[in-house]
Amino acid sequence: MKFIQPHTLKQIASLIDCDYIGDQNFEVLGMNEIHVVTPGDIVFVDHPKYYDKALASKATVVLINKKVECPEGKALLISDDPFRDFNKLTTHFKPFQTSHKAISDSATIGAGTIIQPNCFIGNNVVIGENSILHANVSVFDDTVIGNNVVIQSGTVLGGNAFYYKKRPEGYDQLQSSGRVIIEDNVHIGASCTIDRGVTGDTTIGTGSKLDNLIQVGHDTIIGKNCLIASQTGIAGCCIVEDDVTIWGQVGTNSGITIGAKAVILGQTGVTKSIEGGKTYFGTPIEESRTKLKELALLRKLPDIIQEIKEKNN
Repeated sequence: MKFIQPHTLKQIASLIDCDYIGDQNFEVLGMNEIHVVTPGDIVFVDHPKYYDKALASKATVVLINKKVECPEGKALLISDDPFRDFNKLTTHFKPFQTSHKAISDSATIGAGTIIQPNCFIGNNVVIGENSILHANVSVFDDTVIGNNVVIQSGTVLGGNAFYYKKRPEGYDQLQSSGRVIIEDNVHIGASCTIDRGVTGDTTIGTGSKLDNLIQVGHDTIIGKNCLIASQTGIAGCCIVEDDVTIWGQVGTNSGITIGAKAVILGQTGVTKSIEGGKTYFGTPIEESRTKLKELALLRKLPDIIQEIKEKNN
């Protein structure tokens, strides 16, 4: 998320009432998660395991819970609770906006686009030309939908990320300020849920087709011309490259990459990143030929055991 105008390090520190290390006039341009940070951004880190990664990232301001040596050309915000203070900044720069009508006055809808009854279109939504949203589709704030897009009934675009920090009193949610981007010629089936990015974008690429009952997690990028069948769940921060086919009831771990033109057979658990151009099956995931051979051998196991017993007798 980029700020509407640049702020200084001192201004940001005052918003969250914390100490800082660096020039008080150090320029701050936005805030983002570590996988999408650019120079000028704030990134937060609250565990020693990830200190080095955050300090070495492209972010030039690190919101951290310990005084450490500040890398050259960067600045630090020292907080006793970076997660809480990152949320404070999100709430300040991207506060929740209530809606008072089904289609917001700030939404932009292109020529030839059809919005069926009982749809909700939130603030600052942009929808291109010749698209159709069937009844009971919900499009939350800041979502961008391209041309010739079809969205079936009951789908929700732009729900908050499933991202929580466990505390003694319960779970604390990381506030979402990102967007959903649906590019041209995408078809989305009924009752799908596509979450907005925490600070960046969740993207469905041009020409991709999604069946009914599909979940796409925050900040995931699905490439062009992908085909995804029903009851698939794609976790947050995944990259699905172009021309991937995913059959029904597939689930993925977060942060993995599925290579271009991969085919994933039904009920597979994508537990790791996989190369493109191959067919996969099973949990843990393997190339389908390897996995099917293993299953064939397992079916023979009782006979093998029986033969061994007879020989021993």
